Amino acid sequence: MKKLLFGALAATLCVSASCRAEKSAADGAGADVPTVYHISDITPENLVKIYKALGREAQGKVAVKISTGESSATNYLRPDFIKPLMDEVHGTIVECNTAYDGNRRYTADHLKAIEERGFTAIAPCDIMDADGDVNLPIEGGKHLKYHIVGSHYPNYDFTVVLSHFKGHQMGGFGGALKNISIGIGSSNGKAYIHSAGATENADSTWRRAAEQKDFLESMAEASKAIADHAGEKILYINVANNLSVDCDCNAHPAAPEMNDLGIFASLDPVAVDQACVEAVFNAHDEGKEALIERINSRLGTHTIDHAAELGVGSKKYQLVELK
Repeated sequence: MKKLLFGALAATLCVSASCRAEKSAADGAGADVPTVYHISDITPENLVKIYKALGREAQGKVAVKISTGESSATNYLRPDFIKPLMDEVHGTIVECNTAYDGNRRYTADHLKAIEERGFTAIAPCDIMDADGDVNLPIEGGKHLKYHIVGSHYPNYDFTVVLSHFKGHQMGGFGGALKNISIGIGSSNGKAYIHSAGATENADSTWRRAAEQKDFLESMAEASKAIADHAGEKILYINVANNLSVDCDCNAHPAAPEMNDLGIFASLDPVAVDQACVEAVFNAHDEGKEALIERINSRLGTHTIDHAAELGVGSKKYQLVELK
């Protein structure tokens, strides 16, 4: 692991409470700035540790939103890595069907893929749009009036958003905001986001694809629906490993060119994605250029900007290192 430099708001990793307070004051951040926890070593034990550091216990019927990956060749978070966290929160792995042809387009195929990848061996699994979808309202959206999510989603009491942070061929990068927008969106909901509200029909998604900024803003708007719906019954963990320029929805992703960055966690989805992007841009790692080019060429940080404008979260944060 190469030494990391995380950016202006997190140039120094502070462990003690006094150090964090001094840093917050120096940045002019204020006491209400969200905390992003970081731990360098990516292990199952540290995944549980960073969850506990958030201080928000997952209770009731818990949904753990991950991406199960388009093929076994992708860099999705493996079952053996997430199993201790699943056991800790007594969660159900939740997914929704895709809006493109592949092995996760339809429920029966999706369930088969999940079983083949080993997820059913560690926890219950639920394709949330297997029985259709429902709308969650969006307040203040430019493009979307609602987020179309799997009909099972409102049955859950708490959501653990467990994201593999990496590049993305359309969005520039994928993290917490993508996981609660595209990820929790039903197949038709994905079409609604990709088309910036032009269609709710997954079969016509790519004929109605939106302009890039409109698509990114639509992802941000859909993320607001989830954040508003969940309130304080949600948390966000990004695992920044196997940092390909391609998403886990790509069955044949490019090989990663930079080193792993660790695990990041927050109660704020904007802050945790901002911290991960800054970690990429400021890493002392020659291999980072491919991922930076992917993020910049797709205007990826515009999703973060629009989500912050909508009040989904804060781009300012305090970064706290866990040992």
